[in-house]
Amino acid sequence: MTGKFITLEGIDGAGKSTHVQYVRDLVATRSGAGAIMTREPGGTPLGERLRELLLHEPMAPATEALLMFAVRREHLEAVIWPALGRGDWVICDRFTDATVAYQGGGRGIPLARLAALEAWTHPGFQPDLTLLFDVPVEVGAVRLARHGGLDKFEREQAEFHRRVRAAYLARAAADPQRFRIIDGTQPVEAVRAELRRVIEAL
Repeated sequence: MTGKFITLEGIDGAGKSTHVQYVRDLVATRSGAGAIMTREPGGTPLGERLRELLLHEPMAPATEALLMFAVRREHLEAVIWPALGRGDWVICDRFTDATVAYQGGGRGIPLARLAALEAWTHPGFQPDLTLLFDVPVEVGAVRLARHGGLDKFEREQAEFHRRVRAAYLARAAADPQRFRIIDGTQPVEAVRAELRRVIEAL
């Protein structure tokens, strides 16, 4: 028996973090299997230490991308693949789609290079379902303004976030069977009703 792998994606301020615990609880209730919630970058003791560097320390875009995939491989080996092998469902706050969007779309790393790293890091492996929370950049910015202690990605200019959003939407258009685009401008209850329909279908 193998579990299912669900990832949550979106630009900063899209509402993803508002719903990740709800998705985990919904999966735990409906799947009849264990439900594990994790995140990227992070997910392991080593990954959490590197997360602090990735989110707060300036570094070259190539360094950033390579570290993201290094953290991801450790996460897969130590957490994600063993859990799926046990039959658990894994809910992950960001995965490779985020690297394509932020380091590819945002930072300008060539997509072919990221695709090569993706193929090396998790060959033939993709989420069973990716929930892409989508809002206009201006909406995300207003939500971020309500919070202090922003990381280096959240502090980027609007044009950066527009490129990230465009990269996410392009990735979703290229793989419509895996992605479900969630309108993050809806009220919380409307978003959760949509999440229930999508997860129950899975």
